[in-house]
Amino acid sequence: MGLRGIMKEQITKEQENPRYLRDYLGADSLEGPILVVEAARDAMYGEVVEVLTADGTQPARPRLGRVLEAGDQRAVIELWGDSSGLQPHEVQVRFLGRPFQAPVAREMLGRVFDGLGRPRDDLPAPLAEARVDVNGAALNPVVRRYPHDFIQTGITAIDGMNTLVRGQKLPIFSGAGLPHNELAAQIVHQARILGSDEPFAIVFAALGVPHDTADFFYNSFAAGGALRQTALFLNLADDPPMERIITPRVALSLAEFLAFEREMHVLVLMTDMTSYAEAMRELASRRDEVPSRKGYPGYLYSDLASLYERCGRVEGRPGSITQMPILTMLNDDITHPIPDLTGYITEGQIVLSRELHRQGVYPPIAVLPSLSRLMKDGIGAGRTRDDHPHLANQLYAAYAQVQQVQSLADIIGEEALSSVDKAYLTFGRAFEGQFVAQHADEVRTIDQTLDLGWSVLAQLPSQELTRLTPAEIQAHYQGKLDHTYG
Repeated sequence: MGLRGIMKEQITKEQENPRYLRDYLGADSLEGPILVVEAARDAMYGEVVEVLTADGTQPARPRLGRVLEAGDQRAVIELWGDSSGLQPHEVQVRFLGRPFQAPVAREMLGRVFDGLGRPRDDLPAPLAEARVDVNGAALNPVVRRYPHDFIQTGITAIDGMNTLVRGQKLPIFSGAGLPHNELAAQIVHQARILGSDEPFAIVFAALGVPHDTADFFYNSFAAGGALRQTALFLNLADDPPMERIITPRVALSLAEFLAFEREMHVLVLMTDMTSYAEAMRELASRRDEVPSRKGYPGYLYSDLASLYERCGRVEGRPGSITQMPILTMLNDDITHPIPDLTGYITEGQIVLSRELHRQGVYPPIAVLPSLSRLMKDGIGAGRTRDDHPHLANQLYAAYAQVQQVQSLADIIGEEALSSVDKAYLTFGRAFEGQFVAQHADEVRTIDQTLDLGWSVLAQLPSQELTRLTPAEIQAHYQGKLDHTYG
């Protein structure tokens, strides 16, 4: 054991929450954010560490870190902040004997925090009602309640075709330059549980976002009044990557508290999960871990699952957590490890289309590759409207036929198409320009969405509506072109 390894170990017992604190003076090495303490005894993996040092004439200030590797006489620590100015032999390392805990309280709604849950809005920290382990745990499948309550986002392509259900995890797959931030902000403003006056809250975690994007989210939520029911966690692009790993866990810890202790319905949005995975890859590289696909660590799947599975409903408790993680697909590649693994864990996906975006369609939701696996359980009579399931099926089938007709038109020309094929092209333009497209501040009720679906189907002759019952056609369909097909 070197001279710096002969450390002063100071053991104290706290009165409110008994645990042992262990202080060591000096460290053996410091490379970037990695600090090595050779003589650390009884260090635990994941244990939170405070590193203190004198900064000129200022008092010592703690810098947080976490134990990455623990042995009998050695601890490897990763700092969560800037390590500049630290001298290994001058630091004081304090092992706190616990994992990272976040303060949670209902008063956190309406506030803005950094990735570790510290206020960013220059206001005092809310009075904590509890301190919880940010790692949490997935809900026991035995006590889960099956999701079935419709959440209205006010966005037609989601509510009508890829319905969000309370307790579901439904990600948004986007690409660089696509308006996923605007779509996320619109969902925050408009989301509500249809036909319910139960308490509803939003927990929004921005991961590795530029400063201008963080300003956009804050200003958008504040201007629209959504900030009152939202807790906003901002992890900026120039914040340490380790903080990016903690941010969604802090946000989900608050969501769990609000849902299962304060009986609220919580919608969690996390963007961008690609930045989160990139931070994981960077940290794994620093630890010299063996890389897997595209250089990401082999445990990427289980790590993402540890976040996504922290949602749902619990038997005997009225609260719920619904998740909408957002990720950007590198090179628009839906087979990239991040969207690929996310799709395995979640219950569907909303896919944004670059082609629709080029055409000026907002939101550019590609309906055909999008999917909500729980949609069937949240729509229909008593939930949305009795014609919703068949109408959605018919719209899917008709729009899929549009793609085939368009491919044929590209070969032989539109003028050579049959009258029915031309009707499908007319329907396709109406579907994209009227049904999918809407203004960024436009709220459409589910009735307006379904009525609009019937309106665009009116571009097709009634004999093409094979997914609908005669009673539904009689009640809702007004074919504008039926005289053409007598």
